[in-house]
Amino acid sequence: MDKKSLRQKAKAERQKLTQDEIEDKSLAIANQLLRMDIWDKLYYHLFLTIEEQKEINTEYILQILAGKDKEIVISKCEFTTLGMTHFLLTDNTKIKKNNYNVPEPIDGLEVPDVKIDVVFVPLLAYDKQGNRVGYGKGFYDNFLSKCKPETIKIGLSFFPPEEKIEGVSESDVKLDFCVTPEGVICF
Repeated sequence: MDKKSLRQKAKAERQKLTQDEIEDKSLAIANQLLRMDIWDKLYYHLFLTIEEQKEINTEYILQILAGKDKEIVISKCEFTTLGMTHFLLTDNTKIKKNNYNVPEPIDGLEVPDVKIDVVFVPLLAYDKQGNRVGYGKGFYDNFLSKCKPETIKIGLSFFPPEEKIEGVSESDVKLDFCVTPEGVICF
């Protein structure tokens, strides 16, 4: 299936989920993450949930990271360059939703791409080869291409993989893993 069709399909599937289902599945994903061998790293990049898009509630993952005393990194989108600026999440970080309802830090301590060890990647759909479909602007592909080669890229999804995404380009960055409520898929 092509990216555009997959975006529509995934958004429709998400819209069918109740708030209770989102919470249950989000908690199950966080519990699956605890079984992974990724907790010896220091800098973890986490996206903040766009509730209006019925995304995974990343608050559970945030609590795990805080409990393990990890450095938590969140981003602000730069729509003119389609880039992202990363900030350390601290007690003083102020968060504000942008025009697309994306919660973002206003400012703070900047963290360079190359410092980040693990990235939890938002997605709408993914396939059995580790390709993903996001909202289509390329923010994450731009960001992930600037990370160090050993940075672990973990997609988070409520749903199982598609067989194959058509129209994958060379600039699309593949995932290393995708975590669902049912388990961890390795690519």
